[in-house]
Amino acid sequence: MKRYINPTWTINSIYSIKGLDLLKHGYRAAIVDLDNTLIAWNQWEHTEEMADWITDLRESGIKVYLLSNNNFNRVAKVADPLDLPFTSGALKPFRKNFKIAVDNLATPNENIVVIGDQVMTDVIGANRFGLDVILVKPIAQNDNIYTWFNRTLEKFALKIVKIDRKGNWGNELE
Repeated sequence: MKRYINPTWTINSIYSIKGLDLLKHGYRAAIVDLDNTLIAWNQWEHTEEMADWITDLRESGIKVYLLSNNNFNRVAKVADPLDLPFTSGALKPFRKNFKIAVDNLATPNENIVVIGDQVMTDVIGANRFGLDVILVKPIAQNDNIYTWFNRTLEKFALKIVKIDRKGNWGNELE
């Protein structure tokens, strides 16, 4: 069980990750969660910070795919203006939609990294599919009701792998 809940990396914010950092570690593509990873769960449009981050990755040659458990309209409203491929209603951590994302990226698994804010969805899903995963701290300090249960389980999972959610995870992939 421990191997499924342990992220490859932990970092304070997705916005600390630069395209060149990912390239340096051999990544050529990223499967990225939306809610509380790129924008707050209750924000309905992309931010300039998100757009700049996506641009940085693209200019570095990193392909980006959004994989979200949220509904189609929510994800499309953020992804479409940025011309981002996505799967909504992904039912993470199940493997099916990770496969769709990997197939869409047309990149070997060892060159793909998953980035998300939840152990129970993003980390477990990535590990089940054999992908490296970066766990980031959630953008918003609160969650919607659907995430509350996952966060409760996550507290126990993080204790098992000795990760302090409130500690400083740093701002670099090292």
